[in-house]
Amino acid sequence: MDDSPENDDDRPAGIDPGEVSAAAFDAMVVDQLDLLPDDMVDGLDNVVFVTEDRPEDGTLDLLGLYDGVALTERGQYGFGELPDRIILYREPHLAAVDDLEQLRDEIHVTLVHEIAHFYGIDDDQLHELGWA
Repeated sequence: MDDSPENDDDRPAGIDPGEVSAAAFDAMVVDQLDLLPDDMVDGLDNVVFVTEDRPEDGTLDLLGLYDGVALTERGQYGFGELPDRIILYREPHLAAVDDLEQLRDEIHVTLVHEIAHFYGIDDDQLHELGWA
């Protein structure tokens, strides 16, 4: 057995969740939202952005989720509807990247991806556009 210190190249990918608090992650999400083009966010009516540590199933496989009815599928939509939600999951994001710059980029991509779902763009179309 080798008792030498672990080589940095052998270190698992990801940022330790203790290094980026929920509040810091929220702030990064807000910063990335502010960088999105106005024409992308101006049409987001009755949508809230939420961050959670992990999806309900506890896995690290899902970075974000659009929870709502796409704009293209809405019939009668008026007063009294609960807001659609765009959820970004902190721990899966941290597991998917190696540093804070990659984390910012991944948050940005996830926001664009989930906002696209609001506008009715499915995963196949996003893949064709390079966003999935």
